Amino acid sequence: VQLQASGGGLVQPGDSLRLSCAASGGTFSNSAIGWFRQAPGKEREFVAATRWSGGDTKYADSVKGRFTISRDKAKNTVYLQMNKVKAEDTAVYSCATTRVVYGAWAFPEHYRNWGQGTLVTVSS
Repeated sequence: VQLQASGGGLVQPGDSLRLSCAASGGTFSNSAIGWFRQAPGKEREFVAATRWSGGDTKYADSVKGRFTISRDKAKNTVYLQMNKVKAEDTAVYSCATTRVVYGAWAFPEHYRNWGQGTLVTVSS
């Protein structure tokens, strides 16, 4: 399965943005899908993840209450709704899949099928 993230752009602090992660050549079945981000000069950081079959979600403390991860099975797409964005949210956002247990969702080494990321820039 190939993943493609999209929806990034230049926004101002406090704005909203929705990122999409679309799968092609396969489905997300039996997987969890995670969003990660990487700012210039920093390591890849976990943002959020959700189980494709439904139920569990996980968020980084830095985005909890501002970002929401959701999925549309009909479109084979996972979304990341970003509200009240801050300058520190500036990064390249990527999505990937994992089949590890919930407790390991925050660790990028457990993910595969990394798609090309999308750049989010938050600036006034």
